[in-house]
Parts: sequence; structure tokens; C-alpha cells
Amino acid sequence: MKLRRIVAQNLKHLRQEKGMSQEELADRAEINRNYVGMVERSENAATVDMLEKLAEALGAKPVDFFREE
Repeated sequence: MKLRRIVAQNLKHLRQEKGMSQEELADRAEINRNYVGMVERSENAATVDMLEKLAEALGAKPVDFFREE
């Protein structure tokens, strides 16, 4: 499985686990809501800086985005 897809699946799972919408996550991370959707659909690869913002907004660790189930 490609790393981009793993990150996308983990981001979506973590967001849903916290009961957040894409818009709420984007607001907390201070990023564009469309960007969250694009990352979750594997249309865009998140930068390290963006993964850090998303992890902070989710109360997670950046490494959580790279775990394979």
C-alpha cells in the first residue's frame, strides 16, 4: 500500500474517531477544509508541517498517520 493512502486512511479514521467533521478539523488546524478532503482522498500529499498541524488538532502524534492496520 502506498504511503499516501496509509496517511489518508489514518487521517480519516482519527478524525472520525474524535467525532470531527472535515470542517471542524480544518478550523482547529487553521487550514482549508478542502485540503483536508483532498488528503483524505489521497489527491494531495500532506507536508510534514501540515501533518504536524493535523496531529495537534486531533490530539494525536504525527507517527499515528503512518501506522498500517
